[in-house]
Amino acid sequence: MDTLVGLLPIIAIALVFWLLIIRPQMRRQRELVQMQSAISAGDEVLLSSGVFGTIAAIEDTHLMVTIAPGVEIKVARGAVAQILRDEPAPELGEQRDAEATDAPDTDTEER
Repeated sequence: MDTLVGLLPIIAIALVFWLLIIRPQMRRQRELVQMQSAISAGDEVLLSSGVFGTIAAIEDTHLMVTIAPGVEIKVARGAVAQILRDEPAPELGEQRDAEATDAPDTDTEER
């Protein structure tokens, strides 16, 4: 009985470690594999090296990625970090204008 009580903190630490570290990492890995298996020709992708390109052809273990007109590179399927979607990004100028108009005028002192 005393040995069971002595092992209880170690078991609790192992359970917390599994819940907070191992389980989320397994979920992220599963999502990455699903994303990489869903790649199709014509998708715009970001490679893990930071190179942007468009999938030109798909083979078993590798992909042909067009990175510039007339330039194709052969990469491993696992090198795809993200499939880019056509979502408009906010312009930097628009963001600054919104911040400038939303800020209250704090300079009330006359000079």
